[in-house]
Amino acid sequence: MKTSLTAATIAGSIAVLLSACSHDKQASEALRPVRTVELRYGAATDTDRYPGTVRSRYEVDQSFRVGGKVTQRLIEVGQRVSKGEVLAVLDDTDYRLAEEAAHQQLLAARAKALQAESDRKRLQALKTDGSVSESDDEHAQSGAITSQATAEAETRQLELARNRLNYTVLRASQSGVVTAVRFEVGQVVAEGQPVISIADEGEPEVVVDIPEDDLGWFKSAHFTASLASEPGKTFEVALRELAPQAAQQTRTFRARLKPTVQSALPLGATATLFAEHAPADASAAAIPAGAITQVHGKPAVWVVHRASTGPAGTVELQAVSLHGYRNDQVLISGPRAGELVVVAGVQKMAPGLQVALAATTSNTVLEAAR
Repeated sequence: MKTSLTAATIAGSIAVLLSACSHDKQASEALRPVRTVELRYGAATDTDRYPGTVRSRYEVDQSFRVGGKVTQRLIEVGQRVSKGEVLAVLDDTDYRLAEEAAHQQLLAARAKALQAESDRKRLQALKTDGSVSESDDEHAQSGAITSQATAEAETRQLELARNRLNYTVLRASQSGVVTAVRFEVGQVVAEGQPVISIADEGEPEVVVDIPEDDLGWFKSAHFTASLASEPGKTFEVALRELAPQAAQQTRTFRARLKPTVQSALPLGATATLFAEHAPADASAAAIPAGAITQVHGKPAVWVVHRASTGPAGTVELQAVSLHGYRNDQVLISGPRAGELVVVAGVQKMAPGLQVALAATTSNTVLEAAR
């Protein structure tokens, strides 16, 4: 009885061991699931980004046409103004005195002109009976003409004095929004010194600086832009102007681009310009950068050869040619179109390893990762 119990116990133990070995064998034979991407080749596009700002196409600096001390400032930054609206006023005391002096000089000149004309007429009458000589008559005519010209000149001087008096009031030359104020009440400003900037909100532009290396393709690129306040929203823009000469300090070329559809953009906002163009090597496939590994120091990818039945396959390491990186993607060529490339867990792959195709997506021609 005791011997029979011992034999049964041994048999049970052997059965448990065999069951465990069978379970381990099944676990070791489980296929490793991988995520793959199906390669599709096409005309790849490069998308370069440029930081920029939103500015008005028409932004005018306002300045006094005369110098003086500021007595009034009637605007603030961000205020909208209409054409002809008063922006600031200078002390006009000296200009009023100059106007009065010019007026008095005009009165004196006119009085002299009247006297000279009277003398000319009187001598003209006396000339008929020989009471005055020919030279006296000519002198009287010359004096009358000179006096009349002097009176006309003084009239112009009075007009200039009145204009300079009017120039002590600074008025907006266009409607728009005030973008800068560079003076304060009590400050003495010079004639022609820019003191206020007014921008027309109706025609905003995206302004960026382009390096010299990009000039070759920039004009033919396709442009979109986005604002920092709305990073997920883009809008079409068209190149309006590209500076013919580089800036002296930055050695970059300024580009101005206008929206293709009229829209209100906040002036001064931070913008990003996307310039999409065809690269020199335009035939490539885009895959996630994490799919790239190395073989003998050269870039490579793990290609999955599908099994004849079932969602499984065998991996093989295959060398590729790199054509450039774009954020989290990379342009490659080499594997045939339609091949499956492992995009996750490439460090755990080994030649001939059997894998299960957990997820397969189709790659697209590289575009901006916005």
